[in-house]
Parts: sequence; C-alpha cells; structure tokens
Amino acid sequence: MVPLAYITALIVMLFTAISYGKMVKVFPNAGSAYTYTRETMNPHLGFLVGWAALLDYLLLPMVNALIIRIYMVSVFPNVPAWIWVVAYVAAVTGINVWSMGKTSNMNTILVVFELVLIAAFLVLAVVQFSHGMGKGTVFTFDPLYHSSVRLSAVLTGATVVCFSFIGFDAVTMYAEEAKDPKIMPKAIMLTVFIGGAVFFIASYFAQALFPDVSHFKNTDDTLPEIGLYVGGTLFKLLFISGAFAATVASGLASHASVSRLLYVMGRNGVLPKRWFGYVHPKFRTPAWNVILVGLVSLLAITPSLELISSFINFGALIAFTFVNLSVIAFFVFRKKRYKTAKDVFSYLVMPLAGAGLTGVLWSNLQKDALIFGIIWSGIGFIYMAI
Repeated sequence: MVPLAYITALIVMLFTAISYGKMVKVFPNAGSAYTYTRETMNPHLGFLVGWAALLDYLLLPMVNALIIRIYMVSVFPNVPAWIWVVAYVAAVTGINVWSMGKTSNMNTILVVFELVLIAAFLVLAVVQFSHGMGKGTVFTFDPLYHSSVRLSAVLTGATVVCFSFIGFDAVTMYAEEAKDPKIMPKAIMLTVFIGGAVFFIASYFAQALFPDVSHFKNTDDTLPEIGLYVGGTLFKLLFISGAFAATVASGLASHASVSRLLYVMGRNGVLPKRWFGYVHPKFRTPAWNVILVGLVSLLAITPSLELISSFINFGALIAFTFVNLSVIAFFVFRKKRYKTAKDVFSYLVMPLAGAGLTGVLWSNLQKDALIFGIIWSGIGFIYMAI
C-alpha cells in the first residue's frame, strides 16, 4: 500500500510545510526548527530541538552515501563497497567546500536527468501492463485500497515514506542566501507538492507492477531489479544512473544544509564558535563543517538503509512538531493573533493539526529508532547542562 502511505505522509507534511512558510517569513535566517524554537519559546529548548534535528541532518548525507554504495555494488559486485563510499563522499565534500552556486547548478542538471528517467519508467510500465505484468492494467484501486488494509499498517508505512519528504524543510536553511526571502514559503510548498506528486505517481505504477516484494532478491533497495524487470539490462543501468543522479543531488543539498545548521549553532555560541562558526575567506562556505559532515558520511560503509532512515525520521519528526508549536507560540501568545476566526484557524487550529499528525507518525516509529533517538537527546541534554 505504498501509494496510500505516501498520500498519508503528504497530508501530514503539508500542514507542517504551511507552518514552515509562516515562520520563515518572520525569521528569514538559517537554522530552521532550531531558530524558530529558540526565538519563540526558549533558547535551551531551541538547542534541544536543534540537537534532535542534527540527528536528521547529519545522517541524511550518510544515507545518500549508503544508497550510492547499494547501487554501485549491484552493478560492480566484485569491487569493495568502501571504495564507492569514499569516492562519493570526497566528491560531494569538495563541491560543497568550493561553492554554493556550483552545488545549485549541479543539482539542477541532476534533477532534470532524474525526471526524464522517471518518465521513461512510466512509459515502459504501461508497455509491461499491456503484456499482462502485475495487475495487467494502469487503472486499478489495489495500490490504494483492498480488503485487508489496516489503518495501523498504513500509518507505519507513512512513517517510513515520510523519509522521502525530509529535506523540504532544508529550503529554510538557505533563507540568508536567497535573493528574496519572501519567495521561501512558495519554495517550501512547491517542494512538498512536486515531491509528493512524483512519489505518488511512481509508487502507484511500481505497486501495480509489483504487488509485493516476492519478486526481489534485495529488498533493502529494489530499484535496480525494478529497472531490470521493466526495461531489461540496458534500462536497469540507465535507471540506476538516474537514481544515482537523484542521490547525488540529494547528497549535495543535504550536505550543504547540515553544514549551515552547524554554522548557525556555532555562530550563536551553543557549539564551539571557533570551529563551527568559521567561514572560509575565499569560498564563503562553512568549510570545517562541510568536512566534518563528510567524515560522518564515511560511516555509510556498513549499516542498512532501513535502520539509518528510521533514526533520521526521529529527529525530523521532533523538528516538525516544534515548528508547528512555534507558530502557536509566536502568533497566538506573543502577537495575540486569536481575535478573529481566520486567525484562530491559521495560527492555532492548523499548526495544532500539524503537530498532532506529526506526533501520530512519531509514535509509530521503530523501537530501535526511538531508543537511539532518546539516547541522542539525552547526550544533547547533558551537553547543554554542562
């Protein structure tokens, strides 16, 4: 039921995206949930939210390195996996140290290439449907509903696929570098809507072609085998190259984002300013932070994708919850925007719904993610106390 899980996650993300749009107008600074919580509630609570968000942001670049490892090993099984991780991390780290503009330009090229290959996949899927593959038709409700659907399973699935949306909030990290910060709320909403459309359409076709995972040898990442069964060996290689491009694009952006979060926390003095608040005099990038994130990304040599993505969701969902609460703290309690029905709906009902829905996803996280996340938060609390 992957497409239904994506729709559920999209609804949750939209409420939170609206809250991000409201807060970035008020605080057009890098720092995202950390900055909003710090400025609207309490600096200490802001640090703890920022610390939780660090778990998300620090591990996102690592996940991209891990996915690259999976793709390259599927194509070159005899080459040691660590070689691909080291080569990828070195390239992404170098580009991010060099220039924010170069990162953006590279991203545009990679994303266009990725979208072209997604379109090719949809065409080939229609051809396979005509040959009787999967459900044998594009028009089926099975990916969205069948008699054995359980709401708890859909919610658990939504906690997994919400990982695909994580990164839309990273748009706010570039508020200080945007030519016009007023465009940020629109950029956030477009990111969520376009991403949601791509996820839903692609997963709908994939689910209709492959109703379950019994076809696949490697269930940790089925994309290479999907490419093989839908379009043959040549398309498998092209499809992997498209996924490779998407992963590099995501890696460039996530690497840059966490470097800026670390920079803002260093600039504010909650992390050692000499290291984390440093900006390279020539490249104008937080170079030491970029290198540190690269070193963390090297840990992608061994763990599984499912485990790391669940850890990331813990930090992201905490950040999302507090962004929604920041809207209430700022507009309702500080600005007293509760005297009209419109204000009550915009600044109280909507963010409360966003926080509640995010909390539902948070409660459905894997046990390992909850345990690791609580340990991580405890370390942050001890550091803050010291």
